[in-house]
Amino acid sequence: MSFNPAVYRLGERLTYNVNYSQFVSAAHIEMVVAGRGIFFERDGIQLKAHVETTGVVNVALLSLNNDYTTYVFAENGLPYRTQQVVREAGRTSEASIDYNQPAGTYAIPAKLKIGESTGIYDVLSAVYHVRAMPLTMGAQYFISVRNGNDEYQAEIKVTGKEYVKTSVGSFDAIVTKIKVKGTPLYDLRVYFSDDEWHVPVLLTAKHGEDAEVKAELAASSLEAPIVTPPTSRGSVTPQNQVPNNRTTTPGTRVAPSNSAPTSGSVLDLPFKIGEQLNYQVYMGKGNQPVGTLNFTFKERGRYFNRDGLQLTASAQTTGAAALFAVKDQMTSYVDPATLLPFRTEINFSEGKYKASRNYNLDQDRGSATTDNKGERVDIPIGTHDLLSALYSLRTFAPIIGKQNAISLMATNKPRALMVTAKSRETLELNGQKIAAIMLELKTDDPQPDKLQIRIWVGDDSRHLPLRITAVTELGAIRADLIVVPTKPR
Repeated sequence: MSFNPAVYRLGERLTYNVNYSQFVSAAHIEMVVAGRGIFFERDGIQLKAHVETTGVVNVALLSLNNDYTTYVFAENGLPYRTQQVVREAGRTSEASIDYNQPAGTYAIPAKLKIGESTGIYDVLSAVYHVRAMPLTMGAQYFISVRNGNDEYQAEIKVTGKEYVKTSVGSFDAIVTKIKVKGTPLYDLRVYFSDDEWHVPVLLTAKHGEDAEVKAELAASSLEAPIVTPPTSRGSVTPQNQVPNNRTTTPGTRVAPSNSAPTSGSVLDLPFKIGEQLNYQVYMGKGNQPVGTLNFTFKERGRYFNRDGLQLTASAQTTGAAALFAVKDQMTSYVDPATLLPFRTEINFSEGKYKASRNYNLDQDRGSATTDNKGERVDIPIGTHDLLSALYSLRTFAPIIGKQNAISLMATNKPRALMVTAKSRETLELNGQKIAAIMLELKTDDPQPDKLQIRIWVGDDSRHLPLRITAVTELGAIRADLIVVPTKPR
């Protein structure tokens, strides 16, 4: 039985919304391939998951706020250690299990039925193990799964293919039917993307007396691409670049083979503290700028009682365009280890439209709360704001035709943002011809491409946003990065 290790993509983060019976967004689930390295004196892959119930379900039916960490062997996906953190009624309890899996010649049993796997899996490692299987039509797989003190025999059968629509896009999916005796779930079906990664995009099941359970993919991203050295194809120096004179000790976005990511470290990012990007904004095909747009990766410090990175953005009209006055400002405070925001401050002023909102984002519990009225908005775990999303896009490895999806807190509600690398192009900015990749951005709104947002990023390790275009109520706009000319004019 072949095993595909490619499904353990370092930095892959999958977030799910769970509906239970009539309760919408009753829970959130997040799974992350967190690192590859030496863990507990063994070479392995670190998998993490967070499961949390919310709202009425959390209060009246089932209270979950648990973290799971599993360490698996890279060659076969078998777990050798699991850790669990359970939070309940203000108390936190931790437990760990060492799996004494067979090794060497002892790992080869005398006789296995077709599709049967050796060893015992926990729930998290079992998910990835199934993803690593060929999942050919009509195939059956059998694995042993341990959950706490209980052990179950699971049968996975590939029954067909379907076209599945989710909030982050549509997928050609492989349908599997899973039977696990002794659990309250039945009629369990999992739909895996029909590609080499077999991403679970949808799960449906029944619980108890015919209560419907549905877990749907809400966000997916590859947040830890391997950063390659810069090439001359996209060698661009932004004008008015703020020099980075600070001394930092960055961690690694992807752990090398002999280490693991350090919690709270600064990622090995394609942008550095002090980077400032300045743009001129144009209307339609005009050549006279009507405004400016600025992004700054300001500094690392202590903000709102926690360690964070400060990102800022500002936009304003100039010259004749100032008749329609725009003066927008935004500040985002993000976690140094994930780039996820924990605080967002927005102050928009566009003609007669005014908006001022400050959000505190709780990424562990999936909520965004306003300062003034204490309004609470449920969000998927791993939700970005407008500013952190732009910087997060630069960490993606853009592969033409491939789509990444993230959850985005726009101004007052979360949306799914789909980012697709469409084509390689050459842009000319300030006399320079620069290799670029055009990204298409769409949302899960009824009109997903209403704003027709396109971003051209440099085709090198920094992925500088070179040009941003969109269609607004006033017409098409274009923001071009101001770059240092290659020779005096």
